[in-house]
Parts: sequence; C-alpha cells; structure tokens
Amino acid sequence: MSGAALGLEIVFVFFLALFLLHRYGDFKKQHRLVIIATLLAWYLCFLIVFILPLDVSTTIYNRCKLAVNSSPAENNGTYVTLAPSKQKCFKPWSYIPNGIMPIFWRVVYWTSQFLTWILLPFMQSYARSGGFSITGKIKTALIENAIYYGTYLLIFGAFLIYVAVNPNFNLQWNQLQTIGIAAANTWGLFLLVLLLGYGLVEIPRSHWNGAKRGYLLMKTYFKAAKLMTEKADAEENLEDIMEEVRKVSESIKYNHPLRKCVDTILKKCPTEYQERMGRNMDDYEDFDERQNSYPSEKSLVKLHKQVIYSVQRHRRTQVQWEILLEQAFYLEDVAKNETSATRQFVHTFRSREPENKIIQYFYTPTVEWYWECLLRPWFYRVLAVVLATFSVIVVWSECTFFSTKPVLSLFAVFIQLAEKTYNYIYIEMACFLTIFFLSICVYSTVFRIRVFNYYYLASHHQTDAYSLLFSGMLFCRLTPPLCLNFLGLTHMDATISHKKTQPTAYTSIMGSMRVLSFIADGFYIYYPMLVVILCIATYFSLGTRCLNLLGFQQFMGDSEMTSDLIDEGKELIRRERRNRQRQEEGENRRREWKERYGNRDDSTRNRVVHTDQKESSFSETSTNRPLSKYTRSNGRTERDRIELLQDAEPLDFNADAISDDPLELDSGR
Repeated sequence: MSGAALGLEIVFVFFLALFLLHRYGDFKKQHRLVIIATLLAWYLCFLIVFILPLDVSTTIYNRCKLAVNSSPAENNGTYVTLAPSKQKCFKPWSYIPNGIMPIFWRVVYWTSQFLTWILLPFMQSYARSGGFSITGKIKTALIENAIYYGTYLLIFGAFLIYVAVNPNFNLQWNQLQTIGIAAANTWGLFLLVLLLGYGLVEIPRSHWNGAKRGYLLMKTYFKAAKLMTEKADAEENLEDIMEEVRKVSESIKYNHPLRKCVDTILKKCPTEYQERMGRNMDDYEDFDERQNSYPSEKSLVKLHKQVIYSVQRHRRTQVQWEILLEQAFYLEDVAKNETSATRQFVHTFRSREPENKIIQYFYTPTVEWYWECLLRPWFYRVLAVVLATFSVIVVWSECTFFSTKPVLSLFAVFIQLAEKTYNYIYIEMACFLTIFFLSICVYSTVFRIRVFNYYYLASHHQTDAYSLLFSGMLFCRLTPPLCLNFLGLTHMDATISHKKTQPTAYTSIMGSMRVLSFIADGFYIYYPMLVVILCIATYFSLGTRCLNLLGFQQFMGDSEMTSDLIDEGKELIRRERRNRQRQEEGENRRREWKERYGNRDDSTRNRVVHTDQKESSFSETSTNRPLSKYTRSNGRTERDRIELLQDAEPLDFNADAISDDPLELDSGR
C-alpha cells in the first residue's frame, strides 16, 4: 500500500480536473493546445492539494522513526525529538518511500511555474489574436508579451547587478532560487488573502440564503433583467460586426489576394449570416484596385478578432438565458408546490433534455416534493452553520498561527494531538478537510469573479479560451502560497514553529526563507491577519455597495434600483412563460389532431389516389386530349386541397371572435 494511495489520488484528481474542464470548456470547438494547457494547469494545482496530506503523515512518521533511532547526543544536533525514545512508530497505510516526494514536488512545482509565468500568458495572446496564420499569431503574441516579460527581466537584472556590486551579499545559486520562489509566493499570498477573505464569508452566506425560496427567486429575477440587457447588447454588437463583414465581403471579390482571409472570417460567422451574405455576393465581378479602396490586412486581422469575440459572447448569452429561464421556472414551481396537498411535485413544463431512467425511477415526484419543499432548506441551513464554523476557525488560526507557546492555532492543536497517538488516518483526514476548505474558498472565488467581459468562467461549455487560460494562471500562482499557508496553520513549517524538526518534502523544495528575513518573519506572518478586515468588509457587502455606487448593478435588498430590476425580470419571466405555454399548447393540439384524424386522412388520400388513377387511365384511352389534361389537373387540385386540409390546425372556439354584424357574416361566408 506504500504507493497505492499516491497512484489512486493521481488518477482521481486527473478525472476531477477533466470533469470540471468539460463543464466549462468546449472540447469540440476550442483549440486542443488550449484544452491541454488548461487541463495540465488545473490538474497540477488540484494534485498538490490532494497529495499534501500524504506528505504530512509521511513526515510525522519519519520524525518518529528518527526520534526512536537517534541517541540523546544526536538529539541535540540537527533535529529535535518529538516523541519518547521508547515509543514504537507505526508505519501509515499511505506511507510514501523516501526520495519519491521531493522529486514529485519538484516536477509539479516547476512545471506549474513554467505554465503560469511563460507558457499560459503566451497562449492567451495567441488565442485572442486575429491572425490568419500560425506565424502571424505567434508574432502578435510575442509583441504583446514583450512588455510583460521585459518588466520581469528588468527587475531581475537590476537585482542581480545590486547583488554583484554590494560586497555584503554573497549569494549562491540555491539562494537566488529561493529568492525567486519567495517573490512568486509573495505575489500569490497577496492575492490569496483577498480571495480567501471573500470566500470565507460568501460561501456560508450563499448556502444560508439558498434555503430561502423567496430570496433565490428574487435574485433570479434580478439576474434575468441584467442578462436581458447583456443579451440585447451582444445581439446589437453582433449585428454591427456582421454588417462590417458584409461590406468587406462585397468589396473583396473572389480573385483578390485577401479573399482567403475574408473566407476565414466568414467561417467564424453564424450560419444564418453566412447564408445571407452568400446570396448577396457577386463573385463573377473582377476587382479593380484603381477604382475601389480595399481594407488592409491589419484591418482584417482586427475584424477577425472582433468576430470571434462577438460570436462567442452572443452564443454565451443565448445559452445562459435558456438556463436562467429553466431555473426561474423551476423556482416558481417549487413555490407553487409548497402548498400542495398531494405532496407530489408537479412541473409546469416538461424537461427538454431526456431524463435518466434510473434517476427517474428513484427520484419520483413524491421524493422530489419532500426534498425540494421540506428537506432541502434544512439541509442548506445545517451546511451553512458547519461552513460558518469552519470559517471562524480559519480566521482565528490565521490571526494566531505565529504563536507557538502556547499553541493558539486550532488546526495545529488538532494535528499535534493526533501526532501524539500516531493516528495517521485522523491526521490525513484533518489535513485534507482543512486544505480542502481553504481551496474551496479560494477557487470558488476564482470561478465567481468576473472582470467585465474579459475574464468570465461560464458553465455549460461557454467559457472562451482566454478565460480558461487565465484561470489556469491564477490556480498555478495561488496554490503554492495556499499550501505554505496551510503548513503554517498546522505548524508543519519550521519557519513558523521555530523548531529544528524534519521539514516536509514540500517545504524542502521551497528552500529556507531565512534568506529574506523581512519576508519570512514579517510579511508571511502578519499579512494573513488582514483576512479579518476582508471578512468584515464582505459581511457588510462593502464591495457590492461600492460597485453599485459606481453604476454596476448589484443585488441589494435595500436598493431602489434592485427592486426595479426585480420587477423588470419578473415581467420578462412571465412573458417567456406565456410564450412557452403557447408553444406547448400548439404542439399538444397538433399531436391530438394527428392522433384523431391521421388514419382518416390517410384513408381519404388513398381513395383519392385510386380515383385519380382511374380517371387518368380513362383519359389516356380517350381521344379528347384537352379533356385528359383537365381531368388530371382537377385531380391534382383535389389532392392539393386535401393536403391543405390535413396540415390545417384546429382552431380554438372563442365567442368574442364571432361578429354580430350579419354583413360581416355574409362576407365571411
């Protein structure tokens, strides 16, 4: 079992990352390199989170074994005895042999750093480029990243010159490597505390509000009003871009050198626009370079980039609108079924997606009613209380983890109590729950934030390549400082515990932070305390209020603008509900008409066809040709009339539609 746990977690994390990427990305339409790079970044970050508890349990076993096998004279040397010398050490079930973890962490860490600082920024520029060739896209990406890379090279070069000139510094390669790691972790810790302070409050609050049906429905109406505005803006933007594409397509003819670029742009347009532009093209006309002014290749590159962005945005808003409608209809159904006496959940509309038969067998309407109307609100309340308790423990530990005598960090207390009895399963579970909760608070914020329309992770395969790559960059930069922060909370980091104990394999590859004492003893210890201020600001929704004052509509219960948007969204949902009801009623009437009169129409059609065959045979034997033509056309007219009667829909009886004027009745007849 020494390597089985490591292998199982490696496989499990891979499928977890693949599942999440499939939910947000589109494997069919997006470039394979974008999918592979994003999958690798997500996979490495999730892998660090899942493997780190195994590293902790292995380190505790190694410390115990070292303490048992060492003599009192050796205990005064490098490592401190943490267990009695007569204590027998039990090997954990997930023990990883020596030498494997350092190599594993080194490969994972430096691969993730290569992705976040070099490869992913370059691929972002490559994905957003509007070039028509690979060479053109690479050139554009290099130009856009020249300032990005040049800034880091300038700072690093100035630092090397300062170290070379100053005689007080005698840095070696390992120390320079540690300084680079410390700089990257400092940047990541700065962003980590911001995201963590938001997630520690927002996650429990969102689950608590999830138990309020009225709150969820009002927020859905608010989202509907905002999304309709964005949807209309996306449609208008797409129309403007397609008009420019039409003008360019009409000006550049088939034998123009840039016609291939125009055809590439047309392939990125929606199908209805391609057909419309194809009908209006006159490719038989030759181009005359003297008479007309043609767009340049740079303008076509810019237009190509705009087409890709506008089409992606339009498709995303369309899909999100359909999903939001289904969510609003379902919440309204829940509100109606709460007062149901039969205790069976009744849906207003049938699901458009085919349901799984196994789920449909167990998740009956009665079970659905008990879950949605009775059990789910209480489950969300209990879960919110548990998450709020975890948040309080994290905030307390972040403010007190630097204290070693006495130990005030609750996570460190839990780990040290389990370490005395060498309960490795408890140690791994406690470490996993701690780092998993921290990761959820940080990563969920990454999935929720939206930077205008440049960065936005949209589910149901609606995330563009730029946002996927940007999320991979954020994960790779946030995960190493997140793990170091976790090791500090549990006092497994020697820099925090101030003990000469055997470090974890993950800490060993980071090097000793004592090279930069102001970072190790100052920034890493006192900066996480700011999470308290951020939690208070998030609890009172200060960020939401500031955005609302700046003109960005946010959901606030005491705002007049919010109530207006809720009313607007409610009217939009009501209108869509009426449209959906009319569509389903029309489908039901057509289905009933076919079931009731389908066989009768088939028999009538067969009789008419048999009569036509007789008349046509009689007319062929007759010598009067005009009579033959007349008989055939009469049969064809009869068949057309029968087909029209068959395709007609039954009309609903409406007494208001009957006119009392006899003249109108006669004219109607």
